[in-house]
Amino acid sequence: MPWREKQLIKVISGVRRCGKSTLLAQYMDYLRSTGVEDKQIISVNLEDIDFEHLLDYKALYAYVKERLCKGMYTYVFIDEVQQCTNFEKAVDSLFVKENVDVYITGSNAHMLSGELATLLSGRYIEISILPLSFAEHMEYKRRSYPQLRSGGQFAVAGGPFSYANAPPNPKEEFAHYLHCGSFPYVNALKRDDTIIKTYLDGVYNTILIKDIAKSEGIIDIAVLESVVKFLCSNIGSPVSTKKISDTINSSGRKISVNTVERYVRALTNSFIFYKADRYDIKGRQHLKTLGKYYLVDTGLRNMLLSGSSPDLWHQLENIVYLELLRRGNKVSIGKLAEKEVDFLTSNVDGVCYYQVAASVLDENTLTRELAPLKKIPDHHPKFLLTLDDIMPNANHDGIRQFNVLDWLLGENP
Repeated sequence: MPWREKQLIKVISGVRRCGKSTLLAQYMDYLRSTGVEDKQIISVNLEDIDFEHLLDYKALYAYVKERLCKGMYTYVFIDEVQQCTNFEKAVDSLFVKENVDVYITGSNAHMLSGELATLLSGRYIEISILPLSFAEHMEYKRRSYPQLRSGGQFAVAGGPFSYANAPPNPKEEFAHYLHCGSFPYVNALKRDDTIIKTYLDGVYNTILIKDIAKSEGIIDIAVLESVVKFLCSNIGSPVSTKKISDTINSSGRKISVNTVERYVRALTNSFIFYKADRYDIKGRQHLKTLGKYYLVDTGLRNMLLSGSSPDLWHQLENIVYLELLRRGNKVSIGKLAEKEVDFLTSNVDGVCYYQVAASVLDENTLTRELAPLKKIPDHHPKFLLTLDDIMPNANHDGIRQFNVLDWLLGENP
């Protein structure tokens, strides 16, 4: 909303099925509520067969141009814009017209490179979105709960209280969120592993074929999937492209380091993986090697690695990483000599450090997790996030400990 009618192209980016189209639909409803007429809104979804004739930039430009309203703002929405060949030329031409407010979405970061970046340098704002946060997941469940409040008590509509119509329990919902993931439509599906797995498999294959293999000209899908599964198996662990290449080659498939680099770049461009670089805290510089990769959705990981160990610690770390991104942070891995801090974040408010562990009830584990934070020489805020039920405001010599569910649901740093 703050960017409405500002002389900037609004680019909404994110993985497929995370809610970009829904966000545009909600925004169009908002515009109508402020008095905007339907004729002032032009909406094109380039994955809809009805708009197949607009996959050429000249056709797209002509279609929108002839529908522009004279003497008043026209709001132009182009969904999955990367489907149009040379779309940047059409977008640039529309942008320079008077009283035209342009919004585009895309499922591939590649659309913001190359010609588009050159043509529109300094003239667009990117709004990155992710699948549902745990707080949003809980909000959906609360809204779905058929409750009536009476005298401060829950009175369940339609009959006596039972588990089926009970208010959502955060611990139970988090277990579901962890296992099935955070894609919005998963909430609308029956809680049946087979149904959810089938849906996630469809999302995954669409990303793999449409957003990666097709755009990058990748023919050997099996090798691409081997790279995906390697990264999924090593969430939260330092990874090098040489290690990926060596592992896949040892299994009988052949792939060079350069090809691995290309595939990994394609996977991050499609927003299915995010890379966190290492940062030398003492030397105050980013390091080029051994970054870590996190998956956009833990449900995808569990679907792809079905039968493997659930690996609670690294999945928890994955969820914390995504939440830190949602909160507007730039996120790195903190390196301090031989020790490592899970996350170093920076934003307009400053720097923070985070350590993540499933549990620190064991004294030795607590000591180990606190050690890297205690060795940091500066006085920026430091946090320990665990699944342990703890006293509020637990503090270890200035290091604040939070239950991760409380942290995800609250406004804690």
